[in-house]
Amino acid sequence: MDSIVSALVEVILVVLNLYTWVIVGSVIVSWLVNFGVININNQFARSIVGALYALTEPLFSQVRRILPPFGGLDLSPIIVLLGIFFLERLLVRAFLL
Repeated sequence: MDSIVSALVEVILVVLNLYTWVIVGSVIVSWLVNFGVININNQFARSIVGALYALTEPLFSQVRRILPPFGGLDLSPIIVLLGIFFLERLLVRAFLL
């Protein structure tokens, strides 16, 4: 039973790590769109931006309801990343040490 829990925790950690990279990619792509580097009139670029938006916006919007943008700066990706890092450390300490 212990190995099943350990394997499940490892899978959860991998998913959290992948979602961390999705958040980083979403932030970088949003900067590139805002600075005009990426043209969202391109269908491929629009699909990438839409996919990243669909993956991150449900969680970001929950954070924005609690913490609105601060002086035009959206802090929701930072808060979500901090939450992911906290959850990862909690899982490692509780189940893998």
